[in-house]
Amino acid sequence: MSRWRAATCRISAAAASRNAAAESRVLARACAKSPTVPPPPLQTLSRTFSNSAAAAAATSTATSRGPGAAAPASAGPRPEVRLNSMFLSKPCSLALPPDSPFRAADPQYEGIKRFMLTLLLFYSKQSKAIRGANVVYDRITSQVDALAIYDVFQLEKTFKTTFSLLVLHMWLVLRRLKEEGKDGVKFGQYIYEMYNHDVELRVSKAGVNLLLTKWMKELEKIFYGNIVKYDAAISAEARQDDLVNVIWRNIYAEEGSEAMDAAAAPAVQALARYTRREATCLSLTDKDAMFSGNFKFTLLPPTPSPSPKKPAR
Repeated sequence: MSRWRAATCRISAAAASRNAAAESRVLARACAKSPTVPPPPLQTLSRTFSNSAAAAAATSTATSRGPGAAAPASAGPRPEVRLNSMFLSKPCSLALPPDSPFRAADPQYEGIKRFMLTLLLFYSKQSKAIRGANVVYDRITSQVDALAIYDVFQLEKTFKTTFSLLVLHMWLVLRRLKEEGKDGVKFGQYIYEMYNHDVELRVSKAGVNLLLTKWMKELEKIFYGNIVKYDAAISAEARQDDLVNVIWRNIYAEEGSEAMDAAAAPAVQALARYTRREATCLSLTDKDAMFSGNFKFTLLPPTPSPSPKKPAR
């Protein structure tokens, strides 16, 4: 936990520092234009800058709606999701049906084009495996980046939570591929290489461009450490609440909060049930679907929001 907290805190701090520096430069140029007037405190400037940006955004939204459009009603608090009744259904295969629009098909060409692609090893076993791994990793990131997963499990979308959910779903897929023996392990290596490249891009996007190799090594240690913990928590010798505790420590817990928060317990338990169910569903998914990426994780229901009020006539 200490290594994870240190890495994520520094990544988040670097991103915050970059944003603060950019804002300071903007504010300094604004103050330099009126040297006779003493500049207000930095906190006041920050609030003014934020308020101006919010006002500009509101004006832009109103303009795009048009003069006769009604203003949208305030969203208000979202209704509570019934977490205690979720992910209790019987596990089933996650393979997509043959007529599903979400299926990925390997491109088939004829004539000279197919002949040239065959010479370039486009249809070789390795090329097909790499294309299948790309589809599988796309399934993982689609599930992790969807806003519904954060709403349902009551998580704030940060680098830490996104990375933690990414590791969790990578573990689910790699665990299933191990059941296919040597071929599954080799196929999983292709997925892991795509994962590494994606994480590097996510770290850079978070604002860390210096010592990137160092942070990637730290995140790699966290990745393997979490996988070992998940394997132990779902083994036959594990206790029923072991997975709940591991998910709490890996995804939910903050600095200095080792004991599970009672308010977060329903969400943590729901995520543990989701994890167990997805692991079983993937075990029921056939080899062809796993190697081609023609499967889809359980779709999470979007968090319901209050219906907007009708404008008064």
